[in-house]
Amino acid sequence: MALPRSGIELAERIAERWRWFVFRVRFHPFTTNELPRLLGTVDDYIQLTRLNRPIGIYLLLWPTLWALWFSSLGKPESRLFVVFVVGTVLMRSAGCAVNDYADRSFDPHVERTKGRPLAAGRISPVEALLLFATLSLTALGVALQLNRLTLLFAVFGAALAVSYPFIKRFLSVPQMYLGLTFGWGIPMAFTAVREDWPPRVAWLLLLANVMWVTVYDTMYAMVDRSDDVKIGVRSTAILFGDSDRHVIAVLQVMTLGALYLVGKIMRMGPWYTAGLIAGAVFFIYQLWLIRARDRDGCLRAFLNNHYFGLSVFLGIALNYQFAK
Repeated sequence: MALPRSGIELAERIAERWRWFVFRVRFHPFTTNELPRLLGTVDDYIQLTRLNRPIGIYLLLWPTLWALWFSSLGKPESRLFVVFVVGTVLMRSAGCAVNDYADRSFDPHVERTKGRPLAAGRISPVEALLLFATLSLTALGVALQLNRLTLLFAVFGAALAVSYPFIKRFLSVPQMYLGLTFGWGIPMAFTAVREDWPPRVAWLLLLANVMWVTVYDTMYAMVDRSDDVKIGVRSTAILFGDSDRHVIAVLQVMTLGALYLVGKIMRMGPWYTAGLIAGAVFFIYQLWLIRARDRDGCLRAFLNNHYFGLSVFLGIALNYQFAK
């Protein structure tokens, strides 16, 4: 059945308007020039904050979750869980932004980092600082959901995150300072749950984390050691020299020992012990990966530490899940 004449004319007019709209959108300056640049900037922001490489989030999150489960005896509030996970993502992203800002004169000379957005000039230092400020303020808004003592700890933790990129210019063991920064969620978790000053076991857990971070960040620094020597950046990989693998092995044993003592204090059972044994297996595998000190092996060893953190967390969670 044919449309009335007026209907046909209306359909033709709509089709003509649609073709005009598509043409304008396709060739509009915003579509052809601004939109690709905007999308490119978003991608650069993602790279700047390392959201495309979540390994840092995992390594920062696992010790925080260890503490959250320990402090709540395996039953953390869902609200606290969400706050700490979101806060971890935000602060890690903010830390990456300020780190690249601080390293903007070094990164172009390092093979692994010369393609980063700030080092390559795809975004400006001002953009990096604005992104850092935005993420930090958002994290502060999240932290306001916690009690006053935890909020004070959060402010100190933010100061650690901001100072780390600059401290590593002068400190020969910046990995240990990073361990303190990455582990600051541990005392925060205890204060958030218990609303009191963290007990001694929290500080022992933080010490274990400092040693663990020194382990995996030394492996990471071994990837850039030749470049860092040339440009004068300090790291434990340079400080340890030819003894790097032996020192790493000792630190791994000390990390496991500290975690074992935490388990004894918290009266953990066989599930927790199994988690530590699994973690020890991953540690041995990492030592095998760095045996030749080649870049690929050291990087793979660094990335493998995600599974160590996961193993310990599973041991804690399963222990409380099946505790009698």
